[in-house]
Amino acid sequence: MPSYSGVWTLTAQFQAIGQNNWPSPPAYGLFGGGQVTTNVIDYININTTGDATDFGDLTVARYGLGACSSATRGVWGGGRDVGGARQNVMDYVTIATASNATDFGDLSSIVSDIAACSSSTRGVFGGGYVAGTTMTAAMEYITIASTGNSTSFGNLTQDSGLMGACASPTRGIFTAGNTSPFGTPSNVISYITIATTGNAIDFGDLLLDNQVFTGCSNSTRGLFGCSSSNGSLSIQYITIATTGNAISFGALSTVGADVAACASTARGVFAGGQPNSNIIQYVTIATTGNAVDFGDLTVGRHRSAGCSNAHGGL
Repeated sequence: MPSYSGVWTLTAQFQAIGQNNWPSPPAYGLFGGGQVTTNVIDYININTTGDATDFGDLTVARYGLGACSSATRGVWGGGRDVGGARQNVMDYVTIATASNATDFGDLSSIVSDIAACSSSTRGVFGGGYVAGTTMTAAMEYITIASTGNSTSFGNLTQDSGLMGACASPTRGIFTAGNTSPFGTPSNVISYITIATTGNAIDFGDLLLDNQVFTGCSNSTRGLFGCSSSNGSLSIQYITIATTGNAISFGALSTVGADVAACASTARGVFAGGQPNSNIIQYVTIATTGNAVDFGDLTVGRHRSAGCSNAHGGL
């Protein structure tokens, strides 16, 4: 896997002044962890199709974790280990270089089934299960380019777990999945301004209540995919810069809850799902329509977490 981090920066600079003759760097998508409990990180080139390739390993094998990223780094936080114990560990990789993850620091809570989104500089983790069936509304943030423990950001609009999240360069979006009392699905969408701290604000509603949505985005449109045992295959979308209810986009290709997602500027990719699927599928974000086959993960799994060097926050 060659290093493109410098090319990415220069490409952005040359495009800003109208000089588009520089090659575009690959849009790498990474999927880390998952159940059956694994530490495997896979990667794909989002703008092509084909099977995933092994990237390296997380520092702790776990599932129900969250992931965020910048143009150069991917960070995973929280989750449950092979014995089911919740974790506060965060680890990171340099996306342009395949290798094992390195310890980043700790979340302030020991938490699983957490969601995460990011701008080009800041990652925000929100919600999740903190004890038994007890959920939290807390959000915390990191500066992706550095290492260290997370800092309090504010609160979501409600205690939530099993959420989806995505972002534009300025705004982070969280969709409530499971809320109190335990087992109650929610359709609430809320948003934050990533560069500031504070509580989330109501954005609108999803088209249906469900606990297993996952999110991805480019800079303008956020997608939420739901693949669950009740037969729902819904993909819905929002325009991140506005507020309002979600709109139908299409459908995922297979039924299986707890898929992971990542995106480039052009494509949204969904991977895995129950019962330990290895299927990767994708959509074109600017249009609407059903997902089509992309390839396979190296390990079939669900409750994994995805990120990329070309997500909506860049």
